[in-house]
Amino acid sequence: MARIDELNKSLQNLLSSSGDIEGAAIVSEDGLIIASALQQGTEEGRVAAMSSAMLSIGDRIGMELKRGKLEQVYVKGEEGYVVLMHAGAHAVLVVLARKEAKLGLLFLDMKQTSEDIKKILG
Repeated sequence: MARIDELNKSLQNLLSSSGDIEGAAIVSEDGLIIASALQQGTEEGRVAAMSSAMLSIGDRIGMELKRGKLEQVYVKGEEGYVVLMHAGAHAVLVVLARKEAKLGLLFLDMKQTSEDIKKILG
């Protein structure tokens, strides 16, 4: 199976693990889509670029404020969450979740998927 197929399968497994997840993507640190399972109408390029910017700022905040290595960044809005988590040296897992999502379970599922992505990307 090609790596892109394996990455897409990992994203689909993540989406099927919780009804609270509305979409997911794997983006490069420089803001390019690697794989995507986002809802129709969601601009992949925009998600990737904003995710890269958020991650960069999060990394900097962690260093400057001596909070250690960044584990995750999340934004809570009226309609739900955007959660980012490193998935290897140069990839980021991005999840869009409903406002009712149980964050502990979401983080657990994302951690598992992040580990799978690390293995696939080597």
